[in-house]
Amino acid sequence: MNTPRITSLVVDSLAALLAQVLRFEGPADAAMSRYFKMHPKLGQRDRGLIAEGCFYALRHLASLKWQMQPALPARAPRLVALVTLARQHGLGALDARALRGDERAVRHALALKLDTAPATVRAEVPLWLFQRVTAQYHDAEPLLAALTEAAPLDLRVNTLKTQRDAVLAELRQPTREHAPLAAQPTAVSPEGIRLFDKPGLTRWPLYRDGLIEVQDEGSQLIARLVQPKRGEMVVDFCAGAGGKTLALGALMRSTGRLYAFDIHAKRLAGLGPRMARAGLSNVHPVAIASENDTRVKRLAGKIDRVLVDAPCSGSGTLRRNPDLKWRFDEAELARVNAVQRSVLRAAARMLKPGGRLVYATCSLLTLENQEVIEEFLGEQPQFALLPAAEVLQAQGIAVPEAQRFAPWFTMLPHLHGTDGFFAAVLERRR
Repeated sequence: MNTPRITSLVVDSLAALLAQVLRFEGPADAAMSRYFKMHPKLGQRDRGLIAEGCFYALRHLASLKWQMQPALPARAPRLVALVTLARQHGLGALDARALRGDERAVRHALALKLDTAPATVRAEVPLWLFQRVTAQYHDAEPLLAALTEAAPLDLRVNTLKTQRDAVLAELRQPTREHAPLAAQPTAVSPEGIRLFDKPGLTRWPLYRDGLIEVQDEGSQLIARLVQPKRGEMVVDFCAGAGGKTLALGALMRSTGRLYAFDIHAKRLAGLGPRMARAGLSNVHPVAIASENDTRVKRLAGKIDRVLVDAPCSGSGTLRRNPDLKWRFDEAELARVNAVQRSVLRAAARMLKPGGRLVYATCSLLTLENQEVIEEFLGEQPQFALLPAAEVLQAQGIAVPEAQRFAPWFTMLPHLHGTDGFFAAVLERRR
């Protein structure tokens, strides 16, 4: 692979982008999208270098800050850009004009060896998250290391329209839209495909015609835990943009009634075109004011299956959202944790006797996961915990190391190559 030549344009553009992103006033991908729209003359190669540099800096911000001391990244975005690009591509890849008198500072930063840095710096997470993860996991070091890596791209095949083998064959075939891709079935999900390239999906007929959706393998399996049946009444209680809603609708074969509830009307609005593309007619998006909305209360005791995809720290998704670890803190964790408990109670009231509730997060933390469920079960003796591995095994699905985490569903990047996911399967006794 040829080492790219890093020009002043790339360095200055990355520095300008980082100056915005490092304020942590919102999601990094949104800031990046705005930046590229404002600079349409940047070429595809330069955009790739800038985007990769930005995400690298966010994934490794703790060690960059440690190497740059006493300079602060937020106040020295150009130095962050230079050190980032030098770490990615080597100092020799930087054009002399790009260094512009900063070579000494860059060399000084690179001379500080990371194996001498404090453990929390090497882990590339804030101290509070480092302490929680290392207290909870005996294999915390490889877990934290995996969270600094770039995530692959997982697809879910829409089995209402096609089969996985047909999609794999098409992805591996060169077309006008794309070169042949190294596509492979995901290890566990029956509908999953993994790509290690990042092609422009929206240009593919496969995507435009609703044959595939972007969805992490772990997220696909959470829909399988709900295991909705044809003709049932099902609720996706925190539907968001609707990725799991679409998976549930496909499992229901577009029959029955599937409510997609969320408090963010703008996010739900994007679900309409995705439903049409997927060929789903059983999904009913509903924007609610809160978990105690009247439209939720009207469904008390009427629903067969409920998915509570609870708001959470997102600590399992740091490969994809590396800025989140620097935007989220313990005060926000406490606020979200209270919401999780309230949402679970409200969702449980909708279930009919014999119904199933799946509580899921993309968090690594017991505070948001096991502790929420254990408190709920202590309050609600009419609910029983089902072993998640058995629910999946009944569908011919086996998750590696499932017994280590039983009765919970847990997937982790260093063990499964997915984002970090947790789920608990509850049944309301008849």
